[in-house]
Amino acid sequence: MSKEKEPPISLEDINDDDIPEKIPTKFINNRVIVFNPLFASYLYVKQKFFGSPLGISKPRLEYFSKPSELSLIEALYLLEKEKITIFDAKNDKYLSPKEFHEIGKKIHHKFEEKYIIFQDLRKKGYVPRPGLKFGADFVVYKKGPGLEHSAFIAHVLPHDAKITAIDMVRAGRLATSVRKKFVIANPLTMSYYFFEWFKP
Repeated sequence: MSKEKEPPISLEDINDDDIPEKIPTKFINNRVIVFNPLFASYLYVKQKFFGSPLGISKPRLEYFSKPSELSLIEALYLLEKEKITIFDAKNDKYLSPKEFHEIGKKIHHKFEEKYIIFQDLRKKGYVPRPGLKFGADFVVYKKGPGLEHSAFIAHVLPHDAKITAIDMVRAGRLATSVRKKFVIANPLTMSYYFFEWFKP
């Protein structure tokens, strides 16, 4: 006889008691992984879209039976908010926010600048997600991926840079190619400059 399939896990049935106060993650080969699929699903669905499930390009707003990967910026944000722990598998120790911040600066281009803008967008109620496929630093939603089209895509200026004519031309071309609002974000002044695609 074939075994009956177990009913799918519903995140609506999950109590706070089922989720640890600080979700465990591991730092392996410069990546932060949430190995427990339940915790990974919880961070994505219940905590406003943190992490990307491995092997699922467009996750639904439901339980997924896969680990997830947090971007280094997401991981630092959650670590500072005391929502996760990060265990460094290579050095066999837990990382403090300060230690992880230093690691991020060494291995991630414009880490500090992107983190400043990430924090500000989250504070404003937006959902910033990695924007590499659009040629930008973030793709930004008001509600979240799968619920709407993104509000805009954002490029973060380095601390030592100023907006140049080349930046504006690049922004205009990119906004046209992806047909979205394109934003240049300045982490020093916390200013946002919008470029919008339109068809005359």
